[in-house]
Amino acid sequence: MDNNFDTIVAIATPLAQSAVGIVRISGSCAYNVVQSIFSKKIKPKYINYGYIVNGTEKIDEVILLPFLAPHSFTGEDVIEIQTHGSVTVINSIIELIMSKGVRLAQKGEFSKRAFLNHRIDLSQAEAINDLITSKNSKSAHNALNNLEGYLKNEINIIKNNLSNLYSRIIASIDFPEDVAELDSEYIVSICNDNIHKINKILKNSSSHDFIRDGLKACLIGKPNVGKSSLFNSILNYTRAIVTPIEGTTRDTIIESINLNGYMINFIDTAGIRNKDDADFVEKIGIENSIKAIENSNIIIFLFEKSKEEIDLNLLNYAKNKEIIFVKTKCDLYGIQFDNTDEFIEISSLTGFGIDKLKDCIYKKIIKFIPDDVSYTANKRQQCCLINAKNALNNVIQTSEFNCDADLFAMDLKSAVLALGEITGEVFTDTILDDIFSNFCIGK
Repeated sequence: MDNNFDTIVAIATPLAQSAVGIVRISGSCAYNVVQSIFSKKIKPKYINYGYIVNGTEKIDEVILLPFLAPHSFTGEDVIEIQTHGSVTVINSIIELIMSKGVRLAQKGEFSKRAFLNHRIDLSQAEAINDLITSKNSKSAHNALNNLEGYLKNEINIIKNNLSNLYSRIIASIDFPEDVAELDSEYIVSICNDNIHKINKILKNSSSHDFIRDGLKACLIGKPNVGKSSLFNSILNYTRAIVTPIEGTTRDTIIESINLNGYMINFIDTAGIRNKDDADFVEKIGIENSIKAIENSNIIIFLFEKSKEEIDLNLLNYAKNKEIIFVKTKCDLYGIQFDNTDEFIEISSLTGFGIDKLKDCIYKKIIKFIPDDVSYTANKRQQCCLINAKNALNNVIQTSEFNCDADLFAMDLKSAVLALGEITGEVFTDTILDDIFSNFCIGK
């Protein structure tokens, strides 16, 4: 362990009534502090049962899990106290521990210490937060893979390739009599190979936001075409108000469902019609509907009786979007054509066609997310990859002008440093603050 920090404490479970609450203490004083408030002698490497006490007063019956440094999450002495999930009890235990000179942990401080003590790298630390905040099984799966080192391993392969190339170029500069100068074609080939590897990671990572936050599916159409009824039917509960009055929906409503492991954010919008026919409030709703269309990935375009009803002007707002046309109210107007992946007939009242619509939406999702994505890079990591790629492209461009080898070396070093920011070999306090401030307290 390279760092010597003060001892910190925090609750590691939500502060709410529950069956179990966990209080975590990390630092060199963790054992002595907890021993002073525990009813029995703590045995390292054992599950300890007893009471947290304040003098002669018992606070709660608990289980202690002690971890000796460096064999703990943070690399420090760590004790986890499993107590009953009473807010009053948990607060009493934390206050008692703090009265012994222990500080309340900041957001992400346990994970930050794990990184600074070389228990995990920076990409794994970020994966912890991604795993905690994951909203669907695909996001959780990719975060777990990153935590296990999938992304780190890929980055290290590229970084090692470029570091070796950089070292050979520097050696040829410093010891020209002993080390032959590398051929520029060889240097370019190494750069191109690693640009290809970076592009593969970036391609996979383009789906990061979709996997983590979900795709947006926007329901659009003329007023009273059945958008809110379909919205409620998809959710399987009444979320939007439905009336026969045109313009009932005045604002966008967003709700999410899990569809085969992916999160889909469905957006119910105000019916779009000529603004001259709408009142002031409805005009605002129409503007919000247009913005929702622009920001969505999938458009569910509703009409009632026939394809001829499709408003071409409204369709213009959905240019370059994945569109599914939905004929509504089949319980009133009957079925007129066979369902396809582009045209679906539904009845929100009876549920006819809803499952088919969900199947079509899922097929649209696959177009955004490749099947072989097992890990992704977040926005910060993508920026680092792009910086490394740009530096390698500079090397390739420089080679065309037969420049000195030291110019190759400068750009190669920049690429290596950019990749080092992903794993945390290169970092600043600002980078760490930005990353760990997004964590919850206690992790």
